[in-house]
Amino acid sequence: MRDFSLLNLKNEAFGVYDNLASVTTGVFDPTIRLGVTGLARSGKTVFITSLIQNLLTASRMPVLKAQNEGRISRVNLQPQPDDDVPRFSYEEHVESLMKDRRWPQSTTSISQLRLKIEYETAEGWGKYFSPGHLNVDIVDYPGEWLLDLPLLSQSFETFSQNALDLATKGARRQLSATWLNSLMQIDSTSPMSEPEIKRIATEFSDYLKACKDEKWAFSTLPPGRFLLPGDLEGSPAVTFFPLAKTAEGKSDPNSLYSTMERRYESYKSKVIKPFYQNHFARLDRQIILIDALQALNAGSDAVVDLERGIADILMSFNIGKNNFFENLFTRRIDKIMIAATKADHLHHQSHGKLQKLINRLVERAMTKVGASGAEIDVIAMAAVRATKEASYKDGTDELPVIIGTPDVGQQINGLSFDGKSEKAIFPGDLPEDPDSIFKALESKSDKDLRQTHDLNFVKFRPPELTSEKNTINVSLPHIRLDKAIEFLIGDRLQ
Repeated sequence: MRDFSLLNLKNEAFGVYDNLASVTTGVFDPTIRLGVTGLARSGKTVFITSLIQNLLTASRMPVLKAQNEGRISRVNLQPQPDDDVPRFSYEEHVESLMKDRRWPQSTTSISQLRLKIEYETAEGWGKYFSPGHLNVDIVDYPGEWLLDLPLLSQSFETFSQNALDLATKGARRQLSATWLNSLMQIDSTSPMSEPEIKRIATEFSDYLKACKDEKWAFSTLPPGRFLLPGDLEGSPAVTFFPLAKTAEGKSDPNSLYSTMERRYESYKSKVIKPFYQNHFARLDRQIILIDALQALNAGSDAVVDLERGIADILMSFNIGKNNFFENLFTRRIDKIMIAATKADHLHHQSHGKLQKLINRLVERAMTKVGASGAEIDVIAMAAVRATKEASYKDGTDELPVIIGTPDVGQQINGLSFDGKSEKAIFPGDLPEDPDSIFKALESKSDKDLRQTHDLNFVKFRPPELTSEKNTINVSLPHIRLDKAIEFLIGDRLQ
């Protein structure tokens, strides 16, 4: 869990006034703030779009009790609750999925959207006194920003040591070679010109971006704004890089080391802290989306990095049970769901195995950080189901296959797909016991890891739902989206 001693009292007290106002308003206008984030390629935008669309169209979601019992009478979009936060582009994203059959663009900044759910309470006297509605503020933000939060408790020296250690391990060594070679040529105890600083900072940023590529599928990539700088691009706050400790350089305020240290501290104070204070510290519930299949496909380094990323994320949360008195002073996240996405890329026979794998990853991460006090659940899901299932007879054997439209350029065993035709694909299988995967990870051998599973992993286009132009009342198909919604807000719809 987070080390509160390293975040000064002013930062922790920043939201007291906001919490007081929220608790008071919440008595008459109940609201829950749901954070949605995920590591690279995990499908955050798709999840939010499908969640909203399925609620708006009152789709069949049997695990969402209030919906299954017919107690949700109406769901509609509401005006933005925060005028300084961009609106989540729901209409644009749903059109991309349903009409164009294109996956929406990835999250690059924070956005928000409010849903109002009107319902009848299921509990005794509550039928007469229930406010009968719940506002759900969905807050979408890049996972890279979340992975920055541990930096608040790290000095420049610690950050640099961690970054340099990671850069010299496994596949990262070749990706960081240009940047590390530049570090070997410089004197951190002396001043450096701004063009040279910018050149090396760009090499460091290029290394982080290369790590994010699907081929490598690394998850732990702070500082996150180096990947998504936005309007900060070119500013000193995102023009720095890690350096090994040099006592001489630290004593000279004009040295390269001191300059990088100042910019790192500026990054923390001007970039990370405002995000923490204005958005992250105000969340009530959280879902974290991860693409475990892509990590398995990429190799052992990516799986180890995914586990590290989950641990870093859990360490960032203010986890614990909420009560009325404590809510006056600070908010805690009391429910966290960790969802392995793209379950539709496997036959349902393997969904349980995928969930077992994620359970083991989460258990190991929680052991490392000592996370406790919140209800944490794990699920294998697909926010939008892009495939159907079937069986294929091969002689006397019957293979479980999935049927979908592979994206243009996707390949299996040298066969390339055109992005137009449906194909039946045997997706492979995961081991029954996830321990075999972790034993392979300990051997640090991609060959050993590949022997634990046999995945034919391709990207599919969104499903073709209807030939009609008006698709507004057609629900996006999913796998266990209703289970995720029930866990995250179902207790507030009783």
